[in-house]
Amino acid sequence: MTVEIVTFGCRLNAYESEVMRAHAAALSDTVIVNTCAVTAEAERQARQAIRRARREHPEARIVVTGCAAQIDPGAWSALPGVDRVLGNLEKLRPESWTADATGGVSDIMAARETAAHLVTEFAGRARAFVQVQQGCDHRCTFCVIPFGRGPSRSVPVGGVVEQVRSLVASGYSEVVLTGVDITSYGSDLPGQPSLGQLVRRLLALVPELPRLRLSSLDPAAIDDDLWRLIAEEPRLMPHLHLSLQAGSDLILKRMKRRHLRADALRTVARARVLRPGIAFGADLIAGFPTETEALFEETLDFVEEAGLQFLHVFPYSERPGTPAARMPPVPKPLRRERAARLREAGQRAASRFCAAQVGRTLSVLAESEGAGHSEHFAPVRLAGAVESGRIVAARAIGATGSTIMAEPI
Repeated sequence: MTVEIVTFGCRLNAYESEVMRAHAAALSDTVIVNTCAVTAEAERQARQAIRRARREHPEARIVVTGCAAQIDPGAWSALPGVDRVLGNLEKLRPESWTADATGGVSDIMAARETAAHLVTEFAGRARAFVQVQQGCDHRCTFCVIPFGRGPSRSVPVGGVVEQVRSLVASGYSEVVLTGVDITSYGSDLPGQPSLGQLVRRLLALVPELPRLRLSSLDPAAIDDDLWRLIAEEPRLMPHLHLSLQAGSDLILKRMKRRHLRADALRTVARARVLRPGIAFGADLIAGFPTETEALFEETLDFVEEAGLQFLHVFPYSERPGTPAARMPPVPKPLRRERAARLREAGQRAASRFCAAQVGRTLSVLAESEGAGHSEHFAPVRLAGAVESGRIVAARAIGATGSTIMAEPI
């Protein structure tokens, strides 16, 4: 064993794990646990991973980092078997990964810059992630992530272009731009370039990149340049993942979100006019404090009204120190039941979407064991072996639930 990394949470964590893998390559017998703080369940799984790592690798050095470790380093350093705790700033610094380096957790709220890190490989993945932004300046009442990531900071355009160019040279055909709040991109940079301007320049300067995706978008902050690219740029995939969280105006206000139900509906409708056939994913929280059955039904109805296909559903999880944690709670069994109902609605919507693709020719990024994703990010099962990382044209011949069956052409 040399270095093993266990990653929890978002695509940004996945990207940062690869940065750490490169920095720590010279170490031996080390397990790095990159934690997430979005939910109590994510933290529970990370603690479980630490116990398993100590049991399976009794001689290894265990390093814990990520958002949960940043927010409460003392609690994680006190866990049996943990040798070091690193903050989110420290984990990306090469000097933190020398053999004699000690732990460290800086004040994330004082962070001012985000450096570009050249990553050329994502272990076991057919698509690559590129960090364009870090941190968040908003304070949604349920969210603890600003305290783990700090204020919004952007990677300069040149750094993003260099990173994408190196990934394409390494053989990646699809890149996902990721961050905590990528629609806030550029507000801290000279000239304040928008996310749309970044994407436009990136596609112009890296013409050899076949496919580009965006991670979660705030529907309240999609800029005009990005709207034009959605309409006109075929290399920007016809799939948007929206950070919605709820479909009830009262709940959205109590969450302190920047959009209302009608705003989200207008965003979806505008995208469909500009890019017919576009698909939508969405983050939704079930059982937010004060959510009655009637308010939950508003979110459930929203899934149908907006025509969302791919849902990422969380039962609400109290995060210590957040305003929502002090609001009247919904019982946990009811949160889980509502989350299950939302997921069922999402499965029905995804199944309808996949069934409607039958007979069409899809552009599929092949991944592992005959699986892949279409340009709409629909799961695809390919008939026959296709090399991972290749983009192939495939005819959809059937659908099983939310998976499309397709034959390479």
